[in-house]
Amino acid sequence: MKKQSVIGVDLGGTKIDLARYNAKTFAIEERSKLATHSDKAWPHVYEDLKEAIASMRTDDTIGIGIGVPGLVRQPEGIIVTLPNIPESNEFPLKARLTADSGLPVTIDNDANTFALAEGLNSKYNTKGIVVGITMGTGVGGGVVVDGKLFRGAHGFAAEIGHMLLRPGEPPYNTDDKRGDIEQFLSGTAFEKRCVSASKPEEYMEGEVCSFMRSEVFKEVAWMCVSLNSLLDPSLIIFGGSVGKALKPHLNEIQKEMKQWSLPNIPLPELGIATLDDAATRGAALLTMG
Repeated sequence: MKKQSVIGVDLGGTKIDLARYNAKTFAIEERSKLATHSDKAWPHVYEDLKEAIASMRTDDTIGIGIGVPGLVRQPEGIIVTLPNIPESNEFPLKARLTADSGLPVTIDNDANTFALAEGLNSKYNTKGIVVGITMGTGVGGGVVVDGKLFRGAHGFAAEIGHMLLRPGEPPYNTDDKRGDIEQFLSGTAFEKRCVSASKPEEYMEGEVCSFMRSEVFKEVAWMCVSLNSLLDPSLIIFGGSVGKALKPHLNEIQKEMKQWSLPNIPLPELGIATLDDAATRGAALLTMG
């Protein structure tokens, strides 16, 4: 059988990460990065994206998958909004890039691509239901059911960061009183909860931010208990800078989960992301249906 390849793209607010994979083995064949230049707005970013893909593709490339940091309307593949890239609202990325490249294109939220890659290709290789949670500047999520992404009716499922945690009671002074998970557990939120920290590592280690850690473990547990009650997943896996910082504390979180769960309800395994190319790998996996 003739060799084929697919391209996965992680379109971020500050960088565009691309990788070409063998479509059968998913071994990386080539990888590159470039600045997004989001300050020049979406039309400029799109032209850079097209050129980068054209440089990456080969004669055997059969598809392109792209993860974007925002909402995507499915199945049309229309960008609803990319908060960090101006002038991107309602852009028909799937249709436009398919026409410009001549290849099939699949678009999805970058937290979905993370969940897909970690659920299918990490050391966990878990069957059933996998929930991926990216905790960085914001909080995103993805749900994989039997190897397939669960997108919901319009493509907006698993916006975990916007699930309510303590409505009306955010942990710092703000006019926005939603009290959703992103206001508690994102890197942006941690900066406001522990203003004396000089580097991100101090949020979960050392003495500087120790006052808030028991609350953080409880809040992460509440989030996981809610997800477990709704989905009964086999694995909840954390990524992003904040999510990976939870690694030494998974036992504390699991203890909290037991306290807040209904008796005799099985709890999911908790894990930390293992792939250094989850974003591009997950995007490339989109092309495989």
